[in-house]
Amino acid sequence: MARITLEDLNGLDDESLDEDEEPMDGEEQNRLFSHWETVASTHQVTLPQEMAGPIMQMTQHSQVREPVPYVSLVQHEKCEERLYPAGKWACVTKGEPMYEQSISMGFMKLMRYICKENSTGRYLGMTVPVVNEIRLSEEGTELLRDVTTTYYLPGEFQPDPPLPTDPDIRIVERQPLRVLTRVFYGVTTEETILREIRLLWELLGSTDTVLRESYMVAAYENPSIPQRRNEIWFIRRAE
Repeated sequence: MARITLEDLNGLDDESLDEDEEPMDGEEQNRLFSHWETVASTHQVTLPQEMAGPIMQMTQHSQVREPVPYVSLVQHEKCEERLYPAGKWACVTKGEPMYEQSISMGFMKLMRYICKENSTGRYLGMTVPVVNEIRLSEEGTELLRDVTTTYYLPGEFQPDPPLPTDPDIRIVERQPLRVLTRVFYGVTTEETILREIRLLWELLGSTDTVLRESYMVAAYENPSIPQRRNEIWFIRRAE
């Protein structure tokens, strides 16, 4: 399944289409779906026809994304320390052979949830970044298969999150999260993520203030952009 995320589906407000906005004709819909089939093929995944509706819905909304709120605590030379407040997230866990496949399949489930497959029947709007939770093997040399892809509920829905119709989606209330974060650009694969984890450990040196087995990867941009923005997050241990 295709890694359909972010820029082209950009995150988007929760208003309905303007009354005077022309709906896509069949040719336009086919062209849009074909575009995402091509994106899918680059990730060795298949785009199911059932995604045509959500793709069209998100594409037709205005290009507005709500940032996940945080407070910047310390700006180091090579990384930043942030505090993310408690909040509600929609989460899906997938364990495919490739990291890219897991996040693709997870986000497509979240995409359908965002596009009205929820208890309100409304388009919820997009937030960024989408955050992928990963764990390393005991040796620290490879990613474990299970990847949890998470979507922060927009502020309007934080008090009372819409319930998903998909039983694979869980609504989780996270406690405040303190992270050390470093930006990197390009593709996100197991190889590039392990490299970024090693680089940040080299910058931090020896410390036991962050977790060694769990990390997060924040995605901000469309995966078809070669030098897209990502972040690696190291999680501070609870004090």
